[in-house]
Amino acid sequence: MSMSPGRPSGHERARMTGQDKSSLPHASERKLDHDNEKLLMLLRAAKAELHGLRLIHLHLSLLRDRDPNAQNIVRTIIGEMAGKGGYFQSFNISNSDVIILYKGLKLSSVTEVCLQLERLFLARTSLRGPNPYRETSLYSVMELSLNFVNVLRFLEALDRLEEGGPSVEETKPAITLEELSKLERSMGIFDLSPFMFSQPIVNVGVRSLDEIEYYELYISIKQLQDRLCPNFDLAANRWLFNYFTANLDQSVLRALIHSLKTMRERRIGININLPSVISTGFVKFDDYVPFDLRNNITLEISKGDLVESLGLFEEVVEYAADKKYKIGIDGLNLFWAMSFDLEGLQCHYAKIFWSNEFLGMKPDFRAAFAERMGRQQRCRFILARCDSIDALVFAKDIGITLVQGRAVDNILRKGVKVSEAIAAAKGGLVG
Repeated sequence: MSMSPGRPSGHERARMTGQDKSSLPHASERKLDHDNEKLLMLLRAAKAELHGLRLIHLHLSLLRDRDPNAQNIVRTIIGEMAGKGGYFQSFNISNSDVIILYKGLKLSSVTEVCLQLERLFLARTSLRGPNPYRETSLYSVMELSLNFVNVLRFLEALDRLEEGGPSVEETKPAITLEELSKLERSMGIFDLSPFMFSQPIVNVGVRSLDEIEYYELYISIKQLQDRLCPNFDLAANRWLFNYFTANLDQSVLRALIHSLKTMRERRIGININLPSVISTGFVKFDDYVPFDLRNNITLEISKGDLVESLGLFEEVVEYAADKKYKIGIDGLNLFWAMSFDLEGLQCHYAKIFWSNEFLGMKPDFRAAFAERMGRQQRCRFILARCDSIDALVFAKDIGITLVQGRAVDNILRKGVKVSEAIAAAKGGLVG
C-alpha cells in the first residue's frame, strides 16, 4: 500500500518500545539433544535481570503429524536472526518444542519469521489443541519478565513426566474441508440468533446513570460447534477456522442489518476478521447503517490479524475513519499492551485479557504499566475477562477505567453500579 509523505508505516508504528541492547555475550550453540536443564538453570540465574529479555516458544509438540527434523528446520530458518539482536539463544526442548531467548530484535521481524514457520508446518498438518499459554497458535512471543512463572512451570512439568513431554488431550478430530462445507450449507438456512450474545463494557471512571461504554456482540463458537458439528473441533485447524470465521462474519453482518432499528440507542462492538471489513458483505452492511449510528459502532480486530496484516490493517483504519467507525484491538496481554504504539495505530480501544498473575506484578513494572495507562489519550484500554472483584479493583488502581467480564455481569445483574461495587470492595465491604 502506498504511504502518504511523512506518515510512519504500519510496521514502524507497531514497533516495540524499549528495545535495549543487552550486555550479555552471544551464547554458543547447544550440542545436547535436549536443553531443558540448561534453560532452567539460565532462567533461574537470570531471574533478577529479566528486563528487556523476550521469549519465542515454538510449540512443535502440538503438531498432529510429527516431523523428526522439525527442530532442525526451525534452527535453520531462525538462524538468520541470531546476528541481528543484542542477545540470541535457542534451546531444543525434550517434548520437541523450541524456545528462543532474545533481545534487541524488532517485533515485525520476529513475527515475520514465526509466521513463516507456522505456515510451513500447518500446510502439512494441524494443531492438536491450544498451547500452554491458551493460544491457538504454533508460536508464542512474550516478555519474559511477565511470563517467567508460566515458562518455569512448563519446563518443570516436563521433568515430572515420562519422556515425550506433556500429553495433549485428544478430544475431537479437526474439522475437514468436506465437513466444513456441510457446516456452511447448514448455516445458510440456520438461525444464528440463539448463538449471538452481547456483553457490556462498563466505564468505572465516571459516576453517571449510564456506565455502559458499549456492548460487544459475539457468536459463541463453542455452542455453534456443539450444535452443528459436535464430532469435530472447529479450532484445531487454524486455516480452516479462519476460513469459517470469515464466512461467519458475513452471516453476522446480514443478521445485524435486520437489527439496526433496535440498535439506534446502543453503542456496539462487532468482533470481525480484518479482511471482512473490506468485503462486499461489509459494504452492504454499511449501506444500511444510518450515518448517525456509525460513530456508535466499534470494529474489534484481533491482535493476530493486526500482527499478520499490518498493511491491510492500515487500509481498514483509513476506511473506518472515513466512515466514522471506531477501531478496537482485541486479545492483548501485558507484553503486547506495553509494546504496541496503539495511538500511532489510531485505535480507539485496546483489550487486555485479565490474569491472576497481574496481582503479582513487581512494583517497578506496575508503576511503568500504570504510567503507560495514564499516557494514553486517544486509545482507551479495556480490562476484559474480569472474573473476580480483584480484577476490577486492579483495573481501578492501575488507571484502566473500562472493564468487561463475568464479574461485571454478576454485579449488573444484582442491580448494583460497578463503580460502587469496586468502591465497596476497596473499603473491605466485599469479599
